[in-house]
Amino acid sequence: MTYTIIGAGIGGLTTALAFEKKGIPYQIFEKAATLNEVGAGIWLAPNALQVLENLDVLKEVSESGNSIHKITIGKSDLSPISESNQDFVKDIFGYSTISIHRAALQKILFSKIPKEKVFLNKGFQSFKELTSKKIEITFDDATKTETDFLIAADGINSKVRKQLFPESSKRYSGQTCWRGVTTFSLAKKYLHHGFELWGNTTRFGISKISNDKVYWFAVTLSEANGKDKPGLVKEKLLKMFAKYHSLVTNLIVSTDENNIIRNDIYDLNPLKKWHKNNVCLIGDAGHATTPNMGQGGAQAIEDAHFLSNLIASNPKENVFKLFQKQRQQKVDMVVNQSWTTGKMAHWKYGRGFRNFMIKIIPKSIINKKMIALYTLEK
Repeated sequence: MTYTIIGAGIGGLTTALAFEKKGIPYQIFEKAATLNEVGAGIWLAPNALQVLENLDVLKEVSESGNSIHKITIGKSDLSPISESNQDFVKDIFGYSTISIHRAALQKILFSKIPKEKVFLNKGFQSFKELTSKKIEITFDDATKTETDFLIAADGINSKVRKQLFPESSKRYSGQTCWRGVTTFSLAKKYLHHGFELWGNTTRFGISKISNDKVYWFAVTLSEANGKDKPGLVKEKLLKMFAKYHSLVTNLIVSTDENNIIRNDIYDLNPLKKWHKNNVCLIGDAGHATTPNMGQGGAQAIEDAHFLSNLIASNPKENVFKLFQKQRQQKVDMVVNQSWTTGKMAHWKYGRGFRNFMIKIIPKSIINKKMIALYTLEK
């Protein structure tokens, strides 16, 4: 039984590596001609790190990224609304969250996969189910390949999903995000500290992602499909975040405009099914979430873990229904909670009440929820 993976992002590469470790026959196709240094930072929570440890890449990920020992939701002046020391997480799981450049993670995963199983510059065009029950895949260059099972890891704009479930649709959050990476010397007390600062319908996140690099993101309410004027992006952001702590404006000033990426924030309207016959969607292709819980990449990595385990245990069966059954509850929780958190962070009115309510939530409840999120279901 051969599995074909479409997309060499984090979800696709982790799935390929998990298949490699378990001896599951596979090939992976990616539309990009080269895996260039794209994207910005990503947080890898302990649920993702457990999978990466099982795949023998945790050491390299840790060395390439930065451990987060404290997580703060704060006001625009850096004063905390809610703080979580991550020592209890480390005591349970052996590590806390790691902040890393997406490109660094992608490079590590890619380096572990035999090159004869990776096909770059192969954009997916369509698939056809054959009478033999095999699937014929056609690429943008008109070449074709046959496979027993097709796994779509081609992101929120998945072309596989559009063919499999034409009625599927994205859901706009009403928010736009700018992400940047810059060379910056953080104060020592902030080196292992992750921030998300909530202002007046805006927010700003900060974390170190390697020895000399800091990742930040800036979010505001916005109509979809807006554009920035070239050369004026930083000026726009500096005006938007002028009332924030000087650390925020200093980070924006220090960032080369070419290293600032603008994206509208979408998730997927939840799908009843992620699979049909011998085709299955994983990661953002099947259950894209807003980034407000820092779990988008982690859930794709969890998908790789559970799917590879199921296939290894049932090598002659279609396990896609079982896979969704195992993953649905947790994924739904992440998608729903992330959506709600994003809306709450951008309240225009009642921010004082919101902050007060967050402050009085007992630490024991927050910790319990965090542990549940980070635990891999049996």
